[in-house]
Amino acid sequence: MIDTHKDFVTGLPRSMYHAVERLLRAELIEVVRTDRPRGRPERTVYGLTDAGRADLQERVRRLLEQPDPDATLFVAALSFLGCLPRSQVRSALDVRRTELGNRIDGTHAALATAPALPRLLLVEAEYEIARLTAERDWVAGLLADLDAGRLDWPADLRDLEVPTVN
Repeated sequence: MIDTHKDFVTGLPRSMYHAVERLLRAELIEVVRTDRPRGRPERTVYGLTDAGRADLQERVRRLLEQPDPDATLFVAALSFLGCLPRSQVRSALDVRRTELGNRIDGTHAALATAPALPRLLLVEAEYEIARLTAERDWVAGLLADLDAGRLDWPADLRDLEVPTVN
């Protein structure tokens, strides 16, 4: 995770061990091998099972589709785009773009029908419109990059795996 700059998903080391145990019990991961590099503690290497890969893909797809004011989950989903085929990413991001547009329209409509209030009492709605618009525009740009072939996608997604660094 650190080598691929995905260390934002880590918490306390203890919580990682608990997460690994839960994934093993659910048969979403399996032990691939155990190494003992010279002078280092034993290290277990895990891999996704077929069920784990399907679960990951479903979770990433849902996180790509559904906007949330907390961008953390979207950032996590974006960092795992490569686990999905390009067509599924494109479809999920298109759903997100549409939903963002719906939320923008809904907020504009709510403001239009609100009683005349001082702007001071409405700035959070202005902010929400600006935030949603910026995200929608960014997603639209990413979709344009996908459509134009400016976002590389390997024929085999396993080619995205990063070799282990000792």
